[in-house]
Amino acid sequence: MRGLKILVVVMGIMLVVGFAVLVAVIAGRISRGGPAPNAARAFAAAAVDIPPGARVEAMTVGTDRLVLALVLPEGGRQLVVIDLVTGARLGTIELRASP
Repeated sequence: MRGLKILVVVMGIMLVVGFAVLVAVIAGRISRGGPAPNAARAFAAAAVDIPPGARVEAMTVGTDRLVLALVLPEGGRQLVVIDLVTGARLGTIELRASP
């Protein structure tokens, strides 16, 4: 029974010390400050030209890329790839039905 009491006291001390270390680490990181981790980057507001009469069917975002799925007025489909950092049009992919 005496060994169990010693074990409980030692574990209680370990819990208190561990909690104090955790609070100290968090307080140290908060006091350092520095730039916010999610600092906003510059945004390029470039115009993206799509064919006349086309409509955007879907948009998908990847790593620094935006893909627009366009439905053309004559019934065809296109994928337009845009760089989100520069706003530049990277390319166009024509989608055609296989014969």
